[in-house]
Amino acid sequence: MLIHSASQLICLRGGAQRGAHLGELDIIPDGAVLLQGDTITQVGTSADLLRRFPHETRLDAHQQVVMPGFVDPHTHLIWAGDRADEFTQRLEGKSYMEIMAAGGGINATVRATRQASSSDLKAATSSRARAALRHGTTTLEAKSGYALDIPGEERLLEIIMELDSELPLDIIPTYLGAHAIPPEFSGHTQDYVDLLVEIALPQLKTWWQQRYTKQPLPFVDVFCEPTVFNLQHSHTILSTAKSLDYPLKMHVDEFENIGGAALAAELGASSADHLVKISTADIQKLAATPTVAVALPCTPFGLAENLYTPAREIIANDGLLALASDLNPGTAWCGNMQFVIALACRYMKMTPAQALAAATINAAAAVSRQDKVGSLEPGKQADLLILNVPDYRHLGYRFGENLVQIVIKKGKVIDFS
Repeated sequence: MLIHSASQLICLRGGAQRGAHLGELDIIPDGAVLLQGDTITQVGTSADLLRRFPHETRLDAHQQVVMPGFVDPHTHLIWAGDRADEFTQRLEGKSYMEIMAAGGGINATVRATRQASSSDLKAATSSRARAALRHGTTTLEAKSGYALDIPGEERLLEIIMELDSELPLDIIPTYLGAHAIPPEFSGHTQDYVDLLVEIALPQLKTWWQQRYTKQPLPFVDVFCEPTVFNLQHSHTILSTAKSLDYPLKMHVDEFENIGGAALAAELGASSADHLVKISTADIQKLAATPTVAVALPCTPFGLAENLYTPAREIIANDGLLALASDLNPGTAWCGNMQFVIALACRYMKMTPAQALAAATINAAAAVSRQDKVGSLEPGKQADLLILNVPDYRHLGYRFGENLVQIVIKKGKVIDFS
């Protein structure tokens, strides 16, 4: 298929973009892209590709933007129930951590998820994944973390992998057994950490390799905060995971700066996520490594807070910066990366070009998929969007509506009817 007559073909060739290079979109005006099967084989001007490939099936972009599909590198896609009551509590003045300490927060969703049937969980998760796809997310990461026991976490990962095989988008799994202290371990954090490192992580590796022989191991993630898993707990869990050959991710510095970002850099994590309270020293440590700083602007927005990830400082220090939705039931029930871009432009002072690159090629780097998705260049997977606008800057400028007209995943136009 030859897609032609794009007002702007956003290519983003050349890999993840660091520091001052973030936002180099590599635009071809009146551009075209040739797909063969599920792979991009050519990009160029419409005049050139139409002349060279006159017999290809054609798709006219009608002078609209053609760009890579969004990559969402941080979601909590699978859960049961909702936490609408906590939204009201926060409006009445209670903090996220106060609600969590009183038995709400993550553990409220844990209770609902443990009680839900697998069929109900799968149906709800599938609906959220399809909504993200309709808004242009063609690859997303999905964490477990709402069961917090060994069989329950395996069940969540199994559903995630079923949906990856059944839905027309790529879902990258993450094991988040260290999401919270489960209620049965209340007051015994070290005992739960011991369970994770001595039993859960080794057992999960064996289970995974027997069941998913052709799939790489899932990421392992930790919610690193003083009242959840402190720096020493996080180091213990992640260093064990690393010794077992799991790739790593981290939730860090969302509520307090305790050095989580520096630990992510030290351990070679693919990403360090949230970073609202990150220090300048830790920004510099992170920027000196390949670890991607992932900002989640829907979360402070959902919490009605004023502080966001310091994007300008990360960029100024030559860091790798990506964007993600943090889709979850407690603080950010939103899987729309277009809205993430709108928030990043307003509250993190990113330009539309920077935000677009952060939501595509840099987001792909945050899940170690930059060699496969996130840009339009020969050899990459044919994941593309056609927007119903003539200029990419509408992505940050407009919000509250879906600007994606056509989604193409692995070379196939997705039918949402």
